[in-house]
Amino acid sequence: MWSGPRNISTAMMRSWGSRSDTFVIDEPYYAYYLSQTDLEHPGREDVIREGELDSEKISHSLINDINGKCSIYYQKHITHHLLNSIDRKWMKSVTNCFLIRDPKDMIISYSKVHSNLNMHLLGLKEQKEIFEYVKNMTGEVPPIIDSKDVLMNPRGVLSKLCERIGAPFSEEMVSWPKGARDTDGNWGKYWYKNVMNSTGFNDYKPKTEDVPERYEELYLECYSLYEKLHKLRISV
Repeated sequence: MWSGPRNISTAMMRSWGSRSDTFVIDEPYYAYYLSQTDLEHPGREDVIREGELDSEKISHSLINDINGKCSIYYQKHITHHLLNSIDRKWMKSVTNCFLIRDPKDMIISYSKVHSNLNMHLLGLKEQKEIFEYVKNMTGEVPPIIDSKDVLMNPRGVLSKLCERIGAPFSEEMVSWPKGARDTDGNWGKYWYKNVMNSTGFNDYKPKTEDVPERYEELYLECYSLYEKLHKLRISV
């Protein structure tokens, strides 16, 4: 599942991780990504120290680390973590799906915790590029789901997604117990507070505020990318 930040990507990982037939992995390229950039993220040194920094080993594990008790391997990926230095051959062996969100909501949310947003941090340009790569590789339009649709109708959208990718839908996907998970990245203590306190997908609440003036141009650029993907999303 390829997503940008400030999305419901962690809740989606909870959803799939709640299935008895599924095991999950959380942002496997995050440590490598930080090691190749100078971005200051909370817990940066811990993430790098404890994470895998060999991108080839990571890619290999994404198609070979199979849990014998489970038939589904759910991978939570952040789009801008897929740096150009990472070989993409492994992506031919998985089903690539996309989780999108209106950039207005992303920018309003992210601007409250980051003082200098840009296109790379929002990951939409990378998401569109990965989408086109997968479409060209497979000859088909990859599955896309929109965060708003999921929050408004979790059961309906997830049922359609499961149908699209050939997986049986499970009621286990719509609720889960509170708390952290062993599968959460060690950055969870900085980012996952809301999800750790949740027992399911939150109700959708539209943003009533405006995009900060300094990000209006960025928003318009992002929205152009988002709109192209939104038109292709799975709808109920």
